[in-house]
Amino acid sequence: MFEERLKQKLAVQKEQGLYRNPPEVSEGDGRTVKVAGRTLINFASNDYIGLGRSETLRKAASDAFMRYGTSSSSSRLVSGNASVICEAERAYADYFGYEDALFFPSGYQANLAILSTLFGPDEMLLFDKHVHASTVKGMQLGSAPFRGYRHNSMSHLEKRIKGATGNPVVVTESLFSMDGDTPPLADLARLKRTHGFRTVVDEAHAYGALGEGGRGIARGVADVALGTFGKAMGLFGAFVLLPSLYREYLLNFASPLIYTTALPEAHAVTALAVLSEVEQADAQRARLAHLSRRLTHLLTDRGFTVCGEAHILAVQIGSEERAHGLVKKLFDQGYFAFTARFPTVPMGQAIIRLSLTANHTEEDLEGFSDTLYRLMG
Repeated sequence: MFEERLKQKLAVQKEQGLYRNPPEVSEGDGRTVKVAGRTLINFASNDYIGLGRSETLRKAASDAFMRYGTSSSSSRLVSGNASVICEAERAYADYFGYEDALFFPSGYQANLAILSTLFGPDEMLLFDKHVHASTVKGMQLGSAPFRGYRHNSMSHLEKRIKGATGNPVVVTESLFSMDGDTPPLADLARLKRTHGFRTVVDEAHAYGALGEGGRGIARGVADVALGTFGKAMGLFGAFVLLPSLYREYLLNFASPLIYTTALPEAHAVTALAVLSEVEQADAQRARLAHLSRRLTHLLTDRGFTVCGEAHILAVQIGSEERAHGLVKKLFDQGYFAFTARFPTVPMGQAIIRLSLTANHTEEDLEGFSDTLYRLMG
């Protein structure tokens, strides 16, 4: 019966066009991937400014792992609280303009820790309905009540604030991972001044790629901010920027941090090198912005509905089956793209999600837009 239940659920996934079977990638450089011996232009990478294949960072990581070894071999609260990790956390806090920082093995774990640990029955979490799945799971695991508000709607958020049964905490993203858009941060700041709530902002897709020096775009409103190393920062793991009191509390009570092996010391050393690369990447950020605008214009000129204000673009398709079919045809034409389907997006609102890197060329964009237009015809 157990195996039969699994088979039945997988069969339903296939019938609904929701089945996942990711291709095996043998090589990749951010701009391209090799699948089944074919090199494809990659529009599904989060290596936004090209640091994931940086020779400088490769050398820094290699030297760090040779010196410090490959594992911390302990949780953070036993013998894994290495001085170099603490040093790197202080450097990240200083660079991004926060009081303190805390490293995590993944962004998913970081969101679980923040939302399930910091807030309790005296608070009410008010979240944008398009936040990441890890944010939703963190709220579900915690003891604070939570309510959603319409995506990027400050009027609906204010209504929720006025009706909150506890101290409101607003939870949002600075650059939404599927929609590619940003909240009206000036309006959010105004609401924050008026109502005095706390704010948690996921800047995973903004850090490194947006803002002065890659510092993101939400420092003016975020009390707690989450960043990941595995996107524009070119590494792996995650970091949370926050007040020192919050850091102390998470170290004492956050299960996703307490009961897991700490990141190795070599990671922290490499993370320090990442900061230097990010600070010097103004040219890459400018090119990324240019390419993003260019692809948006190419697609909209061909009649596509495109959402996105930066390097993540969502091409509206609708049908799950049609979106999946288009991605398969794009693959055959030499382009690797990702279709976001239910439950990642609402049923019947499937998109082709495109993410750009500074290493893409104008020819890549023109070829992709021409091909997608032809396939839709």
